[in-house]
Amino acid sequence: MVVERKGYLKQLSRWRDERVIKVITGMRRSGKSTLMSMYKDSLIANGVLNERIVYVNFEDISNEDLLDHRSLYEFVCSRLAEDKTTYVFLDEIQMVSSFQKAVDSLFLKENVDLYITGSNAYLLSGELATLLSGRYVEINILPLSFAEYCGMIKAESRDEAFLRYMRWGGLPYVARISDDDEKTDLYLEGIYNTILIKDIEDRQKRRDGNPDSRKVTDITLLGNIARFLANSVGSPVSVKSISDYLISSGRKISPNTVSDYLSALTEPYIFYPVERFDISGKQLLKQSPKYYISDLGLRRHMLRRQNYDLGYSLENVVYLELLRRGYRVNVGKIGAGEVDFIAVKNDVCSYFQVTASMLEETTFEREMVPLRTIRDNYPKTVLTLDSFSSGNYNGILVKNVIEWLLNDEN
Repeated sequence: MVVERKGYLKQLSRWRDERVIKVITGMRRSGKSTLMSMYKDSLIANGVLNERIVYVNFEDISNEDLLDHRSLYEFVCSRLAEDKTTYVFLDEIQMVSSFQKAVDSLFLKENVDLYITGSNAYLLSGELATLLSGRYVEINILPLSFAEYCGMIKAESRDEAFLRYMRWGGLPYVARISDDDEKTDLYLEGIYNTILIKDIEDRQKRRDGNPDSRKVTDITLLGNIARFLANSVGSPVSVKSISDYLISSGRKISPNTVSDYLSALTEPYIFYPVERFDISGKQLLKQSPKYYISDLGLRRHMLRRQNYDLGYSLENVVYLELLRRGYRVNVGKIGAGEVDFIAVKNDVCSYFQVTASMLEETTFEREMVPLRTIRDNYPKTVLTLDSFSSGNYNGILVKNVIEWLLNDEN
C-alpha cells in the first residue's frame, strides 16, 4: 500500500507554474521519488498530457548516458513542448556531474516548470545556491508521520501502532514490513550503511578540488560520532563534548575534524541541528545546539545494545511532526529553565513541552514552571503519553501526544 503524502503534495501544488525551482530534499528512502511520482500523476489527472512531462530518475541505469550536464540539458530540451508548459522532474540530480549548469540553463527557458530531488543538503550549498539565489523553494520531506504510518499498517489498536512506530520509525518501506523484526532490522542496516558509505563517498567526489574542504575518510569514526548523537537526542551537544567523548575512548581528534564529521552527518539529513533561543533576551544561542534524528528506526539500529530514554524518543517524534506541519523550530531557554520547543509559523509562536507522563507531581511541576514563566500570551502546550492529565491549567493545555499526532492541523 502507498500512502498519499497530502501535506507535501499540497506544497507542490501551491508552487505549480511559479517561476521558482522546486527542490525536494530529504534522507534516502524517505519517499522523495514516490512523492514526485504522485505529483506527476496528479498533474495528469488534472489534464496535463504525458507529452508535457519529462521525468528522469538518475538511479536508473538506463539513464546513465544523462549523467553529464550537457547530455542532460540536450535530452530535456529535445522533449520540451512548444508554447506550452513542460513539467520537468529530475530525481537524485546530485548524481549528474556539474548538475548546477544544467539546472540553471533549464530554469532560464520559458515554459519550463522544474522539479529536482536530492538526498544531501550540499545540493543547496556552494555553486547551486549562488546560481539560484532567490529562485528556488526547498521542500524537505521526512519519513512518514504517525498519521500516515497508521494508514499503511494493520494494528489492533492505535497504542500498538504507536509502539511499532516508536520502535521501527517511519520509513515508508519499513511500514510495510514492520511486523517482521528481522527483515526490518536488516533493511535499516542497509539504509544506514548506504548513507554512511555511499553518501559520504559522493560528498568527497563533490568536494574534490576544493582546498578548503577537509576529507571525511574514517567511516568508523563517523559511525562513532553518529552513535554519540543518537544517544544524545534531546541533550545539548558541542564539538567539545564530542571531542571529550572520543578522547575518553582513546581517540585524539581535533575540533575542526569533529566539525567536518558533524557536517557529514547533517548534510544527508540523518540528523537535524536545532539551535537554542533565549526567550527573555530574544536571541539565538549559538553554542551547544540539540540534535534530533530523522528516523527512530535508525536510532534503534544504532543503539540496539543500549536502553535509551522514552521521553527523548517522544521529544524526537514531536520535533519531526512540528517540521512536517511547517513550523520553524528552536529549543527555548527561559532563565535557568528550558522549553522543549519554540515553534513559529506565519509569525505566530507556540511553546511545547514533551514528557512521557505528567502523573507524578514533581514531573507536572517541572514541565509547567518554564511555561508559567513566559510572559507572553502565545499558546502553551504540554504533550504527554498519559491521558489522565489532559486539560487546561490556567491557559496551559495538556494533551495526549498520540491524539495530537493524529489531529493533522493542516
